[in-house]
Amino acid sequence: METLLLPFSPRFIVLTICSVVTALLLVLGIFDRKLIDVILVPLLIFGSLTLLGVRDLMQKHHAVLRNYPISAHLRFLLEEIRPEMRQYFFESEKDGMPFSRDTRAVVYQRAKMVLDKRPFGTQEDVYREGYEWMHHSVAPKPYSKEKFRISIGGPDCTRPYSASVFNISAMSFGALSPNAVRALNAGARKGGFAHDTGEGGVSPYHREKGGDIIWEIGSGYFGCRNRDGTFNPDEFARVAADDQIKMVELKISQGAKPGHGGVLPAAKVSEEIAKIRGVPLGEDCISPASHKAFSTPLEMMAFVGEMRRLSGGKPAGFKLCIGHAWEFLAICKAMLESGIYPDFIVIDGNEGGTGAAPLEFMDHLGMPMREGVNFAHNALVGINARSRIKIGASGKIATAFDMARAMSIGADWCNSARGFMFALGCIQSLSCHTDHCPTGVTSQDPIRNRALYVPDKIDRVCSYHHATLHALAELLAAAGLEHPQELRPIHFTQRTSTTEVRTFAELYPPLRPGELLEGTQDRRFRDAWAMARADSFQPAG
Repeated sequence: METLLLPFSPRFIVLTICSVVTALLLVLGIFDRKLIDVILVPLLIFGSLTLLGVRDLMQKHHAVLRNYPISAHLRFLLEEIRPEMRQYFFESEKDGMPFSRDTRAVVYQRAKMVLDKRPFGTQEDVYREGYEWMHHSVAPKPYSKEKFRISIGGPDCTRPYSASVFNISAMSFGALSPNAVRALNAGARKGGFAHDTGEGGVSPYHREKGGDIIWEIGSGYFGCRNRDGTFNPDEFARVAADDQIKMVELKISQGAKPGHGGVLPAAKVSEEIAKIRGVPLGEDCISPASHKAFSTPLEMMAFVGEMRRLSGGKPAGFKLCIGHAWEFLAICKAMLESGIYPDFIVIDGNEGGTGAAPLEFMDHLGMPMREGVNFAHNALVGINARSRIKIGASGKIATAFDMARAMSIGADWCNSARGFMFALGCIQSLSCHTDHCPTGVTSQDPIRNRALYVPDKIDRVCSYHHATLHALAELLAAAGLEHPQELRPIHFTQRTSTTEVRTFAELYPPLRPGELLEGTQDRRFRDAWAMARADSFQPAG
């Protein structure tokens, strides 16, 4: 009896109704031909739903469809639009990950040069644990109209680069669409800042608009590789000779997936990308996890020195997300032993990342940016090398406060990837890896990326940069400062509990100049320094 009543149960009632209606319409059509025109559309609708329900019953991949034919498709539909529903209807101004609606909104407003002020006081809970603030001065200064810049290039660099303190972080052509690369590079040229290519190489779209380029070379050596995937020094020298390229950067690891290597899904490897990168068409383009050109800290420093030589004396450095502390200190020991120093180091945090990555890597691997920047800064101070090496910070930086906070604990300049993506029109749909980006920022589909109108986005990229530095100038003036390089940990405080606060100077205690060489007792460095070896990334002992 229970089996006979099953078609009328809530699970199957939709299929039953569709089947009955389809049968009745067929009978009506057979017995009265004049009704065909009237019932044709309903017959097609209910007949299609009936066939869909039968298919649901027969398929074996989705249990929910076998138990709830037809009606279970509503579940998949709701799941498909869940991110949009949450973003547009349920998020508060401070909700939303990885960037809140408030942060996205201020980038959009500054990119469009419209009102970016907020009414009625902060929506932050200023008494929650983790809340941070910057100290102001009772003697504020007029805000500086200077375009904050720093000189990158140590004693061994013959062609130093005057860089903005706010630049476009590494995003490859392939991860971004052609029009996105065009707009970013032209915006960088118009605003006088730099555009990092990412490890995908220098594409024609980077060259087209003439903006300053930081050429990033990853473990795949795209743009300067032999057929077997090894580094080609002659090709590197040829490309690096371009005056548009201002600095060369060796990518050791990135924040989204440190220790994994870059991933460009097969869906985004077009014929053009395959040609530019020198990889097979239609296959996942995965950079090796480690480099073939070197395997020890000393060899790595030699490679950085060779990059500087081959580029004609341009600033050469490397980017990494810090993992094992002794490995970064091993690089520091290699600098001391070899006498070869990078001109700059970019610290990526594990909160960074615009591309595809495994969940475990994205959420739980690598050091966050702030700890990484401060660790690298102190390590270089501890070996008396900080004055000759500049530090860039990359990891969830979108506002002037983000910049000031990073620069107070050791960064000389900041890079932003997703901030500039928002300036292009990114709506944080989280579909970057699918090639179905709704705004054309990350899609290689020419129909999708044509929606990104380059002339308009050039102005927005430039405006976002300009407005963010203007906000930074106002923050500095309120604190009684004139340049970001004057920022120190003492200028920031964090609430560590409901009733306790600590300054960044307490949270990020400094090393003395040369302290690592003298023998530090600081627990953050003492054991790791003893384990570090210039001839190997493996720990001593």
